This record gives sequence, structure tokens and C-alpha cells, in this order.
Amino acid sequence: MKAIVTVVGKDQVGIIAGVCNTLADNRINVLDISQTIMEGYFTMMMVVDLAECRAPFDTLRASLKEYGESRGLSIRIQREDIFDAMHKL
Repeated sequence: MKAIVTVVGKDQVGIIAGVCNTLADNRINVLDISQTIMEGYFTMMMVVDLAECRAPFDTLRASLKEYGESRGLSIRIQREDIFDAMHKL
């Protein structure tokens, strides 16, 4: 199963490393990543593979949210099928 991770917040050192380490701790592989900085704000979207993740999805979501809040970031994760359904015309 794949998921979409979004990260938004004021730019600071180590955002990508911190998010990727949190994912790696949960055995989640990053398949694709896009990030940019717009007027001092960091934005990132990732496609990740959850096939090896042992944590329940809600636990993973809470872990990413908690990490984000500790850094002043908004981090969200959605299953790819739900993300796709929400963004169909």
C-alpha cells in the first residue's frame, strides 16, 4: 500500500532528515519526493510505500503529527487510494 505525506511549515534545518528518519524508524520507504521553499515556508510532498510498516496506520499518523508539532510543522499522511478519491474531478 502507498500513502501520500505532506509537510508544511517555516523553513528550518533538518526537516527532510527528521521526517525521513521517522519514516525509516517505521520501515517505510520513500518512493518519490518533491519539496520547495516559498517565501520562507517549506513544503514537501512524498509518496511512500507502507508494505513493510508494522505499525497500525493510525499510530503512524499520530507519530508523524507528534513529530511535526514538536518542530512547528504540519505533517499529514493519507492512504493513496483515499487521496486519489478526494482529488478526482
